[in-house]
Order: sequence, then C-alpha cells, then structure tokens
Amino acid sequence: MPTPAIFSSLTVRSMTFRNRIWVSPMCEYSVENEDGVPTDWHLVHLGSFARGGAGLVMTEATAVNPVGRISPQDTGIYSDPQRAAWARIVSFLHSQGAAAGIQLAHAGRKASTYRPWHEKHGTVPQDEGGWRSVAPSAIAFTGYAPPLALDHDGIAQVVADFTAAARRAIDAGFDVLELHAAHGYLLHQFLSPLSNQREDEYGGSLENRARLLLEVVSAVRAEAGGDVPLFVRFSATDWADGGWDREQTATVAAWARDAGADLFDVSTGGLVAGASAPVGPGYQVPFADFIKHASSVDVNAVGLITEAQQAEDIVSSGKADAVMIGRELLRDPHFPLRAARELGYDPPYWPSQYLRAKLPV
Repeated sequence: MPTPAIFSSLTVRSMTFRNRIWVSPMCEYSVENEDGVPTDWHLVHLGSFARGGAGLVMTEATAVNPVGRISPQDTGIYSDPQRAAWARIVSFLHSQGAAAGIQLAHAGRKASTYRPWHEKHGTVPQDEGGWRSVAPSAIAFTGYAPPLALDHDGIAQVVADFTAAARRAIDAGFDVLELHAAHGYLLHQFLSPLSNQREDEYGGSLENRARLLLEVVSAVRAEAGGDVPLFVRFSATDWADGGWDREQTATVAAWARDAGADLFDVSTGGLVAGASAPVGPGYQVPFADFIKHASSVDVNAVGLITEAQQAEDIVSSGKADAVMIGRELLRDPHFPLRAARELGYDPPYWPSQYLRAKLPV
C-alpha cells in the first residue's frame, strides 16, 4: 500500500519532518517559580508526544519578555536559564526522532492573567505578582485591566525581544520557530482593527496594521539565517463584524512569505470575548484551505482534528500540508502510532521499549 499522506515526509528549508502529524502549541501554565523556566512537567508533557510518533513537537506560547507572559506561570525564552532548560527538552525530543519547534509569543493586553484553574479570573494585580500589560491601543480585553499603549520605543523593543528570543531558541537547539500572531495576543492585536485604533504608521490601513508582524518576520529571519523554518500562526477570523478576516489573513500571509516566513499555522478567534464560532470537527480547516490557495503558501490546519482518516483526508485532498493536533494528543500521546495502524501503515519509529505492545498492521 502507498504511504498515507499524513505519514509522508515534508521538507521546509533544511528541516525534513518524518510525518505531517504535528503537536499544536498548548499552554500548560506550570512554571514553578514564576521565572519562565520550563520544568520536568514540560519535559514529560512534550517528550510523550515525540515518543508517540509526532513529526513536529511545538512548545506552548513561550514569552519573548516578562510582560509578554499570559500568566505568571508561563514559560519564557528571554533568559539564559530558560534557554538551558529548553535545551534539555529539545535534546530528548531529538532522541525520539521528532523535530522541535518553539512558539515565540507576546500576550499583549491578554497578559498577567490567572491560570485557568485558579479560583480567581482576569488580571493578576501587581501586589499578587502581576504587571501592567501593553497593547497597540489602550483598549482592554473584556474583563481585564486596561493596557498601556505601546509607544515607538516600546514597539522597537518588541521587535528586538522577538529577535533575541529567536537567537536563544536556536542556541537551545530548536529546529523550527513560530511567531504567534493569533488568539488575540499582541501581534494579532496589531492586525485587527477591533483592537488597533492607532493613528500612526502602525494603525489604520492593512499595510500599517501588518507592519509590526512583518518587521518581526524580517528581523527573525535575518537572525535565524537561511536554514531555519519560520512559521506564523494566524487567527484567520475574529468571528466578529468589522474585525480581522480570511481575506486580510491571506494578503498578509503572502507579505509575510515575502519577508521570510515559510508556513502558516491557521487557527481562528481569540481577539473578542464571547465571539460565536460554529465549532465542530475540523471547523477551521476551510480557513487553512482558503489561505493556502488564495496566497499560494504552505499551511497546516488545526481545530478538532481527532481521527486518523479525518487527518488523512485533510492532507491528501490538498486542503493543508500538515495537521496540528491538540486535545486528541492530550488524550492519547501515541495518536500518531495509533493512526498509522488504523491506516494500514507500519512506521519505522516505534520506540524499541514499546515494541511488545505493537500490534500487526
């Protein structure tokens, strides 16, 4: 039988992924000392996916500076101790044959929040270890404290912080860099007219609202050199009237490709609280499909992809070049190995320690 599409390799710049089942970034909110340093939890969490056969294991949203953390318990890549801790994790991912990716992020106005299972919700006050968030405009996310609008020096510092984070990530051994421009975080806040009401060169027109993202793409590409794949995660719609949409996403994706990005990780939503989305199996796949073909770019699809044949159909039909999976991998970190068996494929990367559990294809 021919190799299923999701188990075919994919090469982006110098990196060849062993398959097209990738781990979606999933925040864990599990740093112990509020210092941004990943822990054994992150090693075991991410390592289980590499052991389970994923082609690319992507970290959670990893802050490029302290005020860019979603919560005080978020990971970062803005210090040398963080880099050293990530290097240990990357080494294990590589030992299991997976590529290691890091999502570089800044939460903007959605920073300094309690982690989801905390008894309190919303913004963590400064006397409890929180901080003042920043944004393109002084417009608060619903239920959160008002942010400080970034001035030009602040914007320049954001670009510098993404660039420095990229260097630390490469030094830690990461194979792939991803810029988080989705889910209502800082780069997305600049893109959407609902959160960006600036009147300078970073607001107003689409070209202006995309300026910060493109500056970050160009700076990170220059720092990373020509070999390292660079992804961008977009929310392809705000699910809100007058907001960011798939047509703007497709246009900016083409600009980002020209600035040095290679592949676009297509999600939706997150900018507006309470936005209604038609959630169901594969509900975001049409957005990936649209952007791929409207802009002639490579994309991955994400969002309630839970079954082997579903993932195979997405890739084999050409709607996306890969799939990112989140919740199903939390339920079963060995989903790629299970999917291979269901599709009649025998992958060459079963862990030797687990061969006694391998069933015939």
